[in-house]
Amino acid sequence: MTALPFMIVFGLATVAMLVVATTSLAWMVDSWRTPHALGQMPFPEPDEPRLSFSLLVPARHEEAVLADTVRRLLSQSHPDFEIILIVGDDDEGTHAVARELSWEDPRVRVVVDDSVPKNKPKALNRALAECTGQIVGVFDAEDEVAPDLLRHVDACFRAQRAHVVQGGVQLMNYRSNWWSLRNTLEYFFWFSSRLHFHARNGFIPLGGNTVFVRADLLRLVEGWDTECLAEDCELGIRLSVAGAKVAVAYSPELATREETPPTLAGLIKQRTRWNQGYLQVFKRGEWRRLPTRGKRTMARYLLAMPFMQAFSGAMVPLSLLTMLFFRAPMPFVLLTYVPMAATLATLTIEVIGLAEFDRMFGLKVRLRDYLVLIVGAVPYQLLLAVAAVRASAREVRGERGWEKTEHVGAHRDEPVLEGSVS
Repeated sequence: MTALPFMIVFGLATVAMLVVATTSLAWMVDSWRTPHALGQMPFPEPDEPRLSFSLLVPARHEEAVLADTVRRLLSQSHPDFEIILIVGDDDEGTHAVARELSWEDPRVRVVVDDSVPKNKPKALNRALAECTGQIVGVFDAEDEVAPDLLRHVDACFRAQRAHVVQGGVQLMNYRSNWWSLRNTLEYFFWFSSRLHFHARNGFIPLGGNTVFVRADLLRLVEGWDTECLAEDCELGIRLSVAGAKVAVAYSPELATREETPPTLAGLIKQRTRWNQGYLQVFKRGEWRRLPTRGKRTMARYLLAMPFMQAFSGAMVPLSLLTMLFFRAPMPFVLLTYVPMAATLATLTIEVIGLAEFDRMFGLKVRLRDYLVLIVGAVPYQLLLAVAAVRASAREVRGERGWEKTEHVGAHRDEPVLEGSVS
């Protein structure tokens, strides 16, 4: 009888894991379900540009990568845009690079952020008052941006009558280390498929960059939440509540290219910040103002998803140990295989996704890449579990300092499609 409580708890956990795995798989392949769904992915073909853009680039201690990013942004084929570099008043190195860039081209302006303590949403709000464009776009300091992106975004706003356009962001240096491959595929499925699903259902956590918002709407909602560690998700929630129409488009040749965190510590800190931000958004409850029960349920589930996925990852090794060492009735033993079945199904989709990613980006997948993908599955989930626990602990203690992700420009050595920025 002493084993009965364990069996009940494990059974409930297994059912929960099955639900998480099933929904995650469905969202991963949403854009490949039907020809209609696949048609959601590309940007519309550009026509004569009509909109003006203000491109915000918050840069803190980014002197190593900022110049290349800005010069690529300046190569945009769109005729009407400005670039606003936001640097801290305590960051002389980045400030010097930014000033030099503004001297080289009048389309570049520098805004100094004197907020204390500093974070990304405060920097963005500081620059919002300086924007003159009809559309405000956000890019990170290490981004590789395709030269025709703004022309396609311009066309997308008008073709879709959108208030917001979310473009694709893609990590590229998947051979830098073992976790980079899994991180790269996460971005691939998120931007090419999952965000389409959320936009179609009227509730979307926006990405942190390559997101474009009508300036008047952004000012109406008072910009970004300066206390939230997932300011992009939080803005998406408020815009969803306001009924804003969000268009999501993903084309490999137009995807903004980025790099994975260069260290395991950096990856854990990044995921901690995101998870803690999701916790903040959940606790504040703005999502409760969504108009339908279905959307509110989706919001509750989505904001809790990082923690459920982390729990699922931690359950996989426990499931293996249970199969090997726990004596139990046959029905329960069979139940212990369910987490492994969900893991194998996810791995299968990821293997197919890796082949599709390499095809879309003109790369050549190797057998070693598939092996790294498979072997790294459980360790990566455990890393996400560590980040989720750390995020919860930080939130309980009231620690909300911004842990910045280091950028070294590793993605700039990767092969790219013909016609895209390299």
